[in-house]
Amino acid sequence: MRVALFTIPSFRPKKERRKGNLLAGILAFLLLAALPAGAVEIKLASSLPSNSDWGIILDRIAADWYRISNGEVILSISHQRAGTEEQYLQWLRQNRFQAAVFTSSALNSVAPEIMALSIPFLIRNNDEFDAVLAELRPMLDAKIEEKGYKNLAWAKAGWVKIFSRSRVSVPDDLRKLKLATSPSDKKFSDAFKAMGFQLVGVSMTDIPMFFNSGRIDAIYQSPIAVQTTSLYKMANNLLSLNLAPFMGGILMNRQGWESIPDRYREALREVVRKAGMEFEDSFYRREAEAVDIMRKDGIFYNEISPQEERIWLNDINARIPGLVDRNVFDKNTYLRIQDILQRYRGSH
Repeated sequence: MRVALFTIPSFRPKKERRKGNLLAGILAFLLLAALPAGAVEIKLASSLPSNSDWGIILDRIAADWYRISNGEVILSISHQRAGTEEQYLQWLRQNRFQAAVFTSSALNSVAPEIMALSIPFLIRNNDEFDAVLAELRPMLDAKIEEKGYKNLAWAKAGWVKIFSRSRVSVPDDLRKLKLATSPSDKKFSDAFKAMGFQLVGVSMTDIPMFFNSGRIDAIYQSPIAVQTTSLYKMANNLLSLNLAPFMGGILMNRQGWESIPDRYREALREVVRKAGMEFEDSFYRREAEAVDIMRKDGIFYNEISPQEERIWLNDINARIPGLVDRNVFDKNTYLRIQDILQRYRGSH
């Protein structure tokens, strides 16, 4: 499932970061130009530009891998690599690349259990998401390994929210609107249709045209993407309620992982795990900045009341069991998440 319609666009880093990025790029070039005899090269594909915060973090991972392995493991990063995430997975299967940065869409296609994390309005805030991931990570990592991949790091990438032409306060407000969805997002579309919403399949490039022609009235998307692409000027109402969390991760194929000398594997993975935490901080900081920019530019931030929030939760929660029974979401994972959330909410 693609919980956001599209990959989050990049943004320009602050000027003081550009020098560090340039130096990292030069270092990476020099390391590859002088590839030591017998060194292992791991090729990583990323859609993120090198001059974004996230690109800089990847370059630093490469430098740390070289240092820790004494030059025996070279991480070669292909920034802003053209191709879909489905193509990235195919390249990993073909061993053209050994690693890649993925969003929820590809992670879900590898391990469908991950899709349950994005059941609409099930997980409501960052603290709940942390509690769920703390218990589910080992199981999800094992499911990914069963498919022939190693998950080097998870990264929470913010929240998907609803943007619309007119104010949306309760579910029936949204049901009156035509809601855009990705054509490849079949399961999530099926979920929304089953909950009574009107779905219109549309690609990212066609969103402005569909808004202008009246074929869509609302989108579910990351605030970063909406602000960066100025879509909020067409859908200038933002619902305060979090729709679903957005995930990212770095996967490596089995061939790549096993090619790394055993004595370095866990230290290198730890570098990526810590970098994943930096990714999270960057995403949440950027999301807050995006919302602030849009509010200053006149977007209507619809802060719903506790009563309206209860209407949302009662409405959606009443429909989720039917979606689980039809295998839109993995039932066992959903039940585990429910149990974790009940225990967490009961103690807070």
